[in-house]
Amino acid sequence: MIRPLLSLGLVLLIALPAGAAPKKPKAPAPVTPAPVIAAERAFAADGLSMGIKQSFLKHMADDAIVFQPEPVNARQAISAQPDTPGPKLEWWPIWAGISAGGDMGFTTGPYAVNGTRRGFYFTVWKKQADGSWKWLYDGGPASSAKEAPGPDSTPGLLPVSKLSAGDPATAFTGVQAAETALNEAAASDATAAYQSVLVCEARVQGSPNAPAQGCAAFKAELATRGKFIAFKALGGEASQSGDLAWTYGEADWAHLGQKRRGFYVRVWQYRAEGWKLVFDQIVPAPPRTPQLRKG
Repeated sequence: MIRPLLSLGLVLLIALPAGAAPKKPKAPAPVTPAPVIAAERAFAADGLSMGIKQSFLKHMADDAIVFQPEPVNARQAISAQPDTPGPKLEWWPIWAGISAGGDMGFTTGPYAVNGTRRGFYFTVWKKQADGSWKWLYDGGPASSAKEAPGPDSTPGLLPVSKLSAGDPATAFTGVQAAETALNEAAASDATAAYQSVLVCEARVQGSPNAPAQGCAAFKAELATRGKFIAFKALGGEASQSGDLAWTYGEADWAHLGQKRRGFYVRVWQYRAEGWKLVFDQIVPAPPRTPQLRKG
């Protein structure tokens, strides 16, 4: 008698021990900002052991920028500085975020010079082809950090986006459109323009005050910038997963009758309602030169 052919699935099922069921594949581990937090802590540790200049050079990408006071290539600018001992510089992350693809992230937190807290830094990180993390931007304004958590605190985390705006080029085109709309609206009413795109998990900084956290705090921080701001976008990049992007550009405004100028850095995240702002920083110009520090 000819036996009927058995399907491969049925053969495998018969071969399993009684009561056993096929194993389900393991779910992928959730993406967290742990790698960028680790990269920031390693950067800070090297700052103490290697010195400020060498640690900055070690951890930066070749196309990284700093404001001095104009945006310049960080490697060229910092390589040109004398390799002399500097003050004791310490910094630590208290808030971080990462793209869904795990290739782009950021950290921010207080920095201290010779034990005195001076402000908040902000760093944009990108995963390199060899798996290492290098920073694309590093800097921040002098601001109150007295009430910030200490070095042993656990950083807060921005929730990872579950949506994508497409490939990096398509995503960045969308970010540029959102930024253009914000910049144009800010010329008429900066506070209203920002409030239309900020989410309550965001951070906003630039004044001598501590960074504003949460929708209830944004208005007071934004008011320190004046009612009208002229922005000019200069650059940025989207993540490979198309859900996170950073941008930077120029800012001109007037506050209390005085003309001011500086440069902004932003982080955008793609959500169900489109591109939303999760971080905004304005660094007033001119900063100290050389600026081999967080800030």
